[in-house]
Amino acid sequence: MSATAEAVPDPLRPLRREWQRLTPRQRIGRWAVWLLVVAALVWAVRSIDIIPEFLADAPEQMADLLVRMWPPDLAHYYPSVHAALVETLHIATLGTILSFLLAVPVALLAARNVCRVPALNGLAQLVLVSSRSVNSLVWALIFVAVFGPGAAAGTFAIAFRSVGFVGKLLAEAIEETSPGPPEALRAAGAPWGSVMLKGIWPQVQPAFWGVALFRWDINVRESAVLGLVGAGGIGVVLDDAINFFHWDRVATVLLAILAVVVIAEILVTRIRARLI
Repeated sequence: MSATAEAVPDPLRPLRREWQRLTPRQRIGRWAVWLLVVAALVWAVRSIDIIPEFLADAPEQMADLLVRMWPPDLAHYYPSVHAALVETLHIATLGTILSFLLAVPVALLAARNVCRVPALNGLAQLVLVSSRSVNSLVWALIFVAVFGPGAAAGTFAIAFRSVGFVGKLLAEAIEETSPGPPEALRAAGAPWGSVMLKGIWPQVQPAFWGVALFRWDINVRESAVLGLVGAGGIGVVLDDAINFFHWDRVATVLLAILAVVVIAEILVTRIRARLI
């Protein structure tokens, strides 16, 4: 009788199996990833030559710098800081407009539902990637060498840096449009311009204005530092104040930049809420 009872399988045995979240291969892969991250971190820390004495002294130096910045020299704001701030806004605005003039044709070539030539799609994607891969300060250095120091170099630097960002988002928005309206217009014999204007543009318009406002907001922030390499704007005033150790004036410039960024953020949020 006992042998028969032992031969009967236990129906609850499958439920008593130990559940494991990861397989052995997955656990080994996870540990390998963590090992690579730690190795990369150690390699980076060793390669940048951090001096422990300077690192330990950093809080004291930062506190001394803040003491020198207070109180800010508010009398220095007008006219030099104010004029540079207005120039910064002009650089950001003109650079954003120029970037859209350059990015829209590239976006149309990059969108596979509009341009069905793979070679042109690849060329447009290469242009967009090339624009995004170069930092705005590097673009500013290039255009300072071309145009000389001033706002023109900053405007073109902002424009060429924004082409990749704007073109990529617009191309993705065009590719996500519904094919129904353009196909109906083509079937009715509408020309290419009418298809774009009546079939594609109404669907892309919210994304277009959203990208425009968002990029202008980013360009206001980026144009504030282009003057550090001679590309005009408030960065020139900031660089002069730092070079002459006028820390109270540095505080005034930083407060002005902060105020403009906050106001731009509020304006962009409200305009976007009304348009979209």
